[in-house]
Amino acid sequence: MIDWDDAFDNSSYVPGSDGLAAAWGAAAAAWRDSRGGTLDIAYGVGARNRLDLFRPEGVAKGLVVFVHGGYWHKLDKSFWSHFAAGPLSRGWALAVPSYTLAPEARLGQMVEEVRASIEEAARHVAGPVRLAGHSAGGHLVARMACADGPQPDRLDRVISISGIHDLRPLLATRMNEVLHLDAAEAEAESPALLSRRAGLSVTCWVGADERPELVRQTRLLSEAWGVPNVFAAGHEHFSVVAELGRPGSALLCELLKD
Repeated sequence: MIDWDDAFDNSSYVPGSDGLAAAWGAAAAAWRDSRGGTLDIAYGVGARNRLDLFRPEGVAKGLVVFVHGGYWHKLDKSFWSHFAAGPLSRGWALAVPSYTLAPEARLGQMVEEVRASIEEAARHVAGPVRLAGHSAGGHLVARMACADGPQPDRLDRVISISGIHDLRPLLATRMNEVLHLDAAEAEAESPALLSRRAGLSVTCWVGADERPELVRQTRLLSEAWGVPNVFAAGHEHFSVVAELGRPGSALLCELLKD
């Protein structure tokens, strides 16, 4: 029998991870204080239907939307502002939305909110639109890459970072006491069980040192959709996403390549 709670337990296997949220929150606040940004742009009526937008100097080459993780029930946009250092260094704007979390929202609602946030952000920045999401956010951007995803014609590339692409194992976790997934919703919202949007570039990215289940989830979508996967050497669940904010990183170059 697989212990699914342990399989999805990322934090316990990364020393020091219990302090990461506070550290990233402080770094994000410092970025906003020093670099500014357009904060709390509304994309819906919910209290968390807000996004922050950070622009490079001059005219942006395009828009990156980063969708945060937290297993669909933790965190918000305020923890990630400093990740803008990566896209801005290449002349791209970065939008970071919050979305309604469980148990207040079901996953289907989160999918629709993320869709709306992307469409709103795209109204503020011209050029191509690229999506990156981490963990639960990887699931959400992979859902955006499905055939029923958002339809700005400018959306051309998606990277799911350590994404969860088959939700059915979550039915056997204690986490589901918060998520309230049922079998039908788990199947309906699993990207690995759905069709990819035609013509959309998708890459599945995961740290090579992550928990086996996250590696499996990455391989699963890659095989189901016939898209590339990258197992980033030397990275675990948290260091792998931090690369998005590092100018010159392999992850950033993959996301923003021509």
